[in-house]
Amino acid sequence: MQDRVSNIGSGGRLALAGLAEIAEAAGVSVSTVSRVLNRKSGIAEETRQRVLDVVNQLPHTARGVGALRRTGVIGLLVPELSNPVFPAFAEALESRASQAGYASLLCNTRAAMSEREYVQMLQARGVEGMIFVSPEIANPDTDERRTRGYYEKLGREGVRMVFVNGGAPSLDVPDITVDEHLAGHTATRHLLELGHRRIGFVSGPSRALPSRLKRAGWAAALEEAGVEPVADLVAHGAFSADGGAEAMARLLETSQPTAVLCSSDVMALGAMGEAKRRGLATPDDVSVVGFDDIPMAAHCQPALTTLAQPIRDMAAAAVDELLRQLDPDGAERGSTSFSRLFRPNLIVRESTRGL
Repeated sequence: MQDRVSNIGSGGRLALAGLAEIAEAAGVSVSTVSRVLNRKSGIAEETRQRVLDVVNQLPHTARGVGALRRTGVIGLLVPELSNPVFPAFAEALESRASQAGYASLLCNTRAAMSEREYVQMLQARGVEGMIFVSPEIANPDTDERRTRGYYEKLGREGVRMVFVNGGAPSLDVPDITVDEHLAGHTATRHLLELGHRRIGFVSGPSRALPSRLKRAGWAAALEEAGVEPVADLVAHGAFSADGGAEAMARLLETSQPTAVLCSSDVMALGAMGEAKRRGLATPDDVSVVGFDDIPMAAHCQPALTTLAQPIRDMAAAAVDELLRQLDPDGAERGSTSFSRLFRPNLIVRESTRGL
């Protein structure tokens, strides 16, 4: 036993041990370590004692062995709070977790600390699992290969994770996601049914998976209607009102669409503002469709036609999946890699009209 323990860590120093390190030293699975620490039944006494012997010999966290036991706390990581869709997800996730008896720690990963720094903090505080909304790997500015390796390392360390709109099929992490392709297709079909043929796409960053999927849906709907999806009718911008305004400006200057769909409601608000600055009225001169159905969408002028994400249903599915992972007595999946795909709902308001 002592030989195994002494091999953990590097550079002559023992590292703080997580569940994966304890499991390796004891020669058991991570789930077995979790069951022992949480005093679950069904573990052979010899196995239980072997795990406890390792636990007693290894350094753990600043909070000691207790940080590896049940704390009743999960971490919620969102990329920002300025876009109303993310506070909506945070509220729905917190509500579902609370109903299940869990407290939540909310982390805004583009504010004071990065996602990775928050993850370290959450691990030190002994959270039982983490839900990532639009995680770092979904950010087009990151190195996907290096970021994928980071999440894989977290998984090996025993971190229980669920992604919401994660867009990482190469990772063995459950992903609860909205159907972005269907959103692009549905928005475009709505505009086609209103008689529009020059339909532009105010897109988010080109490398972002949601942008690519919505564009594919946009193109598929146009082709089904016998309309060529011209590249000049696509303009990219940041996922912000300013990004929507900048992309709309390029479309109006070059392609003059009669209608546009936008990657988000926030971008759509910027696009409508840019049209107004140029003397164009929505929807009389240009129809606009958003995505998300943020609260302001129903109250802006004109009220925004949009595709609503079923946020509460998605949040419930994400929390329930995380709790399934945390239940030592629950059924094991052969692989954690799966995706639950949710349909967006078209909400027709005042920002679209027929030609």
